[in-house]
Amino acid sequence: MDCGKVGKLIFDLRKEKGLTQKQLADALNISDKTISKWERGLGCPDVSLLQQLSGTLGVNIEGILSGILEPNDINGGNMKKIKFYVCPSCGNILTATGQAEITCCGRKIDPLVPKPADAGHRLTVEEHDGDWYITFPHEMSKQHYLSFFAYVSCDRVLIVKLYPEQGGEVRLPKMHGGKIYFYCSQHGFWIQD
Repeated sequence: MDCGKVGKLIFDLRKEKGLTQKQLADALNISDKTISKWERGLGCPDVSLLQQLSGTLGVNIEGILSGILEPNDINGGNMKKIKFYVCPSCGNILTATGQAEITCCGRKIDPLVPKPADAGHRLTVEEHDGDWYITFPHEMSKQHYLSFFAYVSCDRVLIVKLYPEQGGEVRLPKMHGGKIYFYCSQHGFWIQD
């Protein structure tokens, strides 16, 4: 750990938040001299303070320890590059269009990797009254069901959350050039053009 880099990052983040050294020190229940020492690169925060420092400055602990925050590429926001994440504990659905470290329920979550739809996970997509009418013969029990659909085009994403014991159909507004992603609670993430 490079105390100089860590100190510079703490200084920059403190200024960004509009905090004085005293205000940051009070939030951490330490002296402002300790903050000054860190910012001058003469020491690093104790491990016991990292969680609270992380929350106060709004940055992850890894960022503090490395002393570097790498911004995403400004062009990373293209919706076709979207990544989906599903929390294995609570089922929360999260998305990101650039590099991101996603956590939920205290766990780091990796992005889902879609598989091409197979015979057991194949959708029937028909145009009906200007919408896409999607039907699927998939089981929809509490143990095995499709959790969500996402229709992704170059500039927008539409997510439809499904629940166990719901019918096997979904209606989506028609967008051109999109792909349909869907998530099975037992077999993972799928994609269909």
